[in-house]
Amino acid sequence: MWLILAISAYFINAGVYVADKFLLSKKIHSSIAYAFYVGIWSIFNLFLLFFAPWLPSWRELLLDLSAGVLFLATLVFWYKALHQSEATRVVPIVGALVPIFSFILSYFFLGETLNNSHLLAFIVLIFGGILISVKQTKVYLYQRLITRIKNIYGSFLGEIHAKYRPMRRLLINSVISALFFAVYYVLMKYIYASQPFIGSFVWSRLGSFIGVLLILLVAPWRQLVVKQQRGTKTPKNLFFFFLIRLLAAAAFIMLNWAISLGNVAMVNALQGIQYLFLFLIILLLSTKFPQILKERLGSGVMIQKIIGIMLISIGLYLLVS
Repeated sequence: MWLILAISAYFINAGVYVADKFLLSKKIHSSIAYAFYVGIWSIFNLFLLFFAPWLPSWRELLLDLSAGVLFLATLVFWYKALHQSEATRVVPIVGALVPIFSFILSYFFLGETLNNSHLLAFIVLIFGGILISVKQTKVYLYQRLITRIKNIYGSFLGEIHAKYRPMRRLLINSVISALFFAVYYVLMKYIYASQPFIGSFVWSRLGSFIGVLLILLVAPWRQLVVKQQRGTKTPKNLFFFFLIRLLAAAAFIMLNWAISLGNVAMVNALQGIQYLFLFLIILLLSTKFPQILKERLGSGVMIQKIIGIMLISIGLYLLVS
């Protein structure tokens, strides 16, 4: 059950990520503003309590609300990184790190482990996801690689080359968002273990809405939201945004449901399937929107994607066998 939920959620998420990149490239250029518009939707999850009424204790409420605020903070770093580069550069960095961080955190704080077959599937799925999502396929000489690393991360003898400063910011934002995502998912797994799924999910969403209200209390952030709102009032843009948010909400609920039923690290490792869906969507749209997606689909890239698809297939086989 959890496997079907996770795959379905990642399929929807692949389309949402591409649409998010389209919005960030064309309309919304502030990570704070976009996180605000995503978080404000959280209040609508309250209607789910009509189907499963539940009131948490004060301790449970504090835990749920904290998880929601943490998720909103994660979105800021996530959309900041997404805005700095194309979708298939940001998504694989975050996607590869989230399951690794989740595995470490869930082992120490939840006591979750994987058997030999599932551990192998976990590793294969991560590598398959990396291969199918990264776009660089050329093999560089050792010296050039060392020089590039020094330029990006700096050295004891000099400053970071200006050319790579944006790349370093991208890496920092991606790593922070991956760590925050992992902490959030492990925290939610802990919450679901002792609280009803629908009730705890709704109250955690309320925490994200409270985070949205806190954004409005900071004057510079409030100005960003107001300024962005003036540029996004066209009916077409709002309809597209609301449609994507509805799909994202459905995928988010399904993914949380999968986490409540399965192993949190394994659910996150299945993001390799999301990269497969993302690649297929990009393959279909790149001819029409090359200036937006910016993806290169040469022969070397295609071979890399095929190998990634094979690894993901092997990982799924190991998982279900």
